[in-house]
Amino acid sequence: MEQFFAALTLSAGYNTALVCIGAALLGAASGAIGVFVLLRKRTLVSDAVSHATLPGVALAFIIAQVYFGSGRSLPVLLFGAALSAGIGVLAVDWIKTHTRLTEDAAIGTVLSTFFAVGMVLLTIIQSMSISGQAGLEGFLLGATSGMLKSEALTIAVAAALVGLAVVLRMKEFSLLCFDEGFAAASGYNVRWLDRTLLLLLLGIVVIGLKTVGLVLIIALAIIPPVAARFWTDRVPVLVAIAAGIGASGSYIGAALSASAPNMPTGGLIVLVLFSFFVVSLLVSPVRGILAAALKHYRFQRIVHLRQGLLAIAHNEPVLEPLTRSILRRGGFMSGDGQPTVKGQSEARLIERDQKLWNLYREMHPEESHALADWSLKPIGEVLPADTVKVLEQELSPHVVHPEEGGKGGAN
Repeated sequence: MEQFFAALTLSAGYNTALVCIGAALLGAASGAIGVFVLLRKRTLVSDAVSHATLPGVALAFIIAQVYFGSGRSLPVLLFGAALSAGIGVLAVDWIKTHTRLTEDAAIGTVLSTFFAVGMVLLTIIQSMSISGQAGLEGFLLGATSGMLKSEALTIAVAAALVGLAVVLRMKEFSLLCFDEGFAAASGYNVRWLDRTLLLLLLGIVVIGLKTVGLVLIIALAIIPPVAARFWTDRVPVLVAIAAGIGASGSYIGAALSASAPNMPTGGLIVLVLFSFFVVSLLVSPVRGILAAALKHYRFQRIVHLRQGLLAIAHNEPVLEPLTRSILRRGGFMSGDGQPTVKGQSEARLIERDQKLWNLYREMHPEESHALADWSLKPIGEVLPADTVKVLEQELSPHVVHPEEGGKGGAN
């Protein structure tokens, strides 16, 4: 526990602090780009990209080992991963465009094939009499315990650049996700924007291989925006929250990994991110489960209270236990089930309000069906005052106000 808090407060050593900061930058960039991947409905593509990196990593290791004597160079391995992932994306696009297969079928084909090739190449590497092949498993599930300073700096700088590119293109990506046709009519090259989005996603996948691993990097780009979606509907706020969740989860997961070197870094980061998702799912005031339950409870109380008061106004018995309980707690009904003076007064108001709502539905059927608060709130809180006045005049056409009667007598 002491090691964890030391890593969390950046006091566990320079290299550990650098790894945690690099992981946080990676998480922030992944969350930001993940928002547009989610809105664009391209999450499966990101899965294909991540799995397509494995043969590139393996081939880059073999080539670097044969020609340079050392295959553990991170830039070389990441370059091979990027090249392989790029080929995978192009393969998905070609299959989708030139065959009758759907995109998900193309993704499944490419994902499984590239991953199988990568596993075969890893097996071949393990059988070779060379050094350094033991560390390649870290690209599957992530490993930061043995990360060098240069590797951490490479990941941090690359993640920051990708995050900056997402911020600079936020307007264009938003337009692409919500109205592709309008984006094309406005002069934007939609195909180029889509390729840019996939290129940034590819960059995140490649950068995160060492930290999270190719198996779980998809979670780093999907869980933060999914969790952020519970909190807001506005794209800029959504990007900010997703980046914050990604950065926090990755930072805490990297700190946990520093205190437990034998645990997979990618697994720890994803578990922390999942905890953020669960919290968002439960307590978000916008779309959380508790907020939805509270909203349903309030709606239920409004309906039961209104129906109970209407029953009192019509001299009908109130038999529903929940309705009787709500009326008693509100002081509208006594303990023996009889309406109080307050209840009778409120019932008359609700009855007249319901008559106004019914009249409005008869006079304006289309507008009334479009109102979410129809008959649930007092009509004066929903409709304009002049509209309510017209309804009252229609409801009581023969009522003459005293002032009007007096003026008429004087004349």
